[in-house]
Amino acid sequence: MTNLPSNAQNPENAVNEDVVKELLRKLRQKQGNWVEWGAAIASLQKAGYNPQQIFEETGFEPIQQNQVVVGSQVYHSLEKGGASEATRSHYGTRGSDILYELRSLTHEERAAAAELTFTHKLDMDEAREVAKAIKDFSRLRTLPTGFSAHPGDAVAYQAWKLARQYTDLQERSRLIAKGLKFAHTPTARNKIEQLLVDFTVVSQRPAPILPFYRFESEDELPRIVPVVGELPLTPEDLKSVPLVESLEPFGLVKFAGEQAWVPLPGWQVLLSAEDPVVILCNSDRLPNQENNLPKPVLVVVDRAARQWDDSSYFVVEHNGELDFQWFDTEPQITLLGRVIVIVRPKKIFDDVISKDSWQIDE
Repeated sequence: MTNLPSNAQNPENAVNEDVVKELLRKLRQKQGNWVEWGAAIASLQKAGYNPQQIFEETGFEPIQQNQVVVGSQVYHSLEKGGASEATRSHYGTRGSDILYELRSLTHEERAAAAELTFTHKLDMDEAREVAKAIKDFSRLRTLPTGFSAHPGDAVAYQAWKLARQYTDLQERSRLIAKGLKFAHTPTARNKIEQLLVDFTVVSQRPAPILPFYRFESEDELPRIVPVVGELPLTPEDLKSVPLVESLEPFGLVKFAGEQAWVPLPGWQVLLSAEDPVVILCNSDRLPNQENNLPKPVLVVVDRAARQWDDSSYFVVEHNGELDFQWFDTEPQITLLGRVIVIVRPKKIFDDVISKDSWQIDE
């Protein structure tokens, strides 16, 4: 008999125990399609199961869980975005890895990208490139000359832009072929065909390195303790202090009033910031991280630093949401703040081992 996690038994967020058992059974037996698996895993997570528990109960590895959960969310948004029945039918039985790569796009962009990946029978890596091209294209204030808003033209524009930066004829030819493959409009095709006779190279300044930091010692992991007040105090004052619960991996602490704080070392870049705020996200939401495994990161943004410079990343609004971007020239959109620090969680030994100093000493 499967035992529910303690927090799954909380009436406020409990899922019926019989329902949970049925979800676990279907996952163990791989019943249904991958979209249903994603929905089932999401329900188990809401019931209090963590990825390791789900893996032990069903055999779905954590990385696969994340893929099908996010992929199923993308799938359900395809109809809202206007994807065709043929595309939805295709991805209803396969392609969770493809749809996972489209997660950062809007519903309409996801639908258009899914149509493109289905039409051209693209793999996961190609889908990732398509998603990046569409997202970068959507940030442009005006459409580039010769290119339409169609996702195929977005990919073609990215290929055209990159091809112009290469002197190597083999790489340049590969990008031209890619652009011609995806170009949707005759004008976009014409722009790319011009590169066959125009060998002008347009150099591009490389993007700066993202300012990653990592906690390296226990001294850099201060503990936040709530302040009761200044004496004289009453027992009621002491009791009124809320219970402090630290949330890993950054030791984030929530207090009454829906406000939270997170401990950070006194790095000079933080001390110099005028109006720093913290945004939590996975590293795959940052630019130029497509080839790295997504990990939780803590992004510190100085909201007072809104003056553009070409050596910094900035937080901007994209389709109503916050996004991070680097600009090689001064942008025409509003900058909401400059990224000053990106913190990775500290690598810590196994919790049980770290409590037994004699094991570490050996």
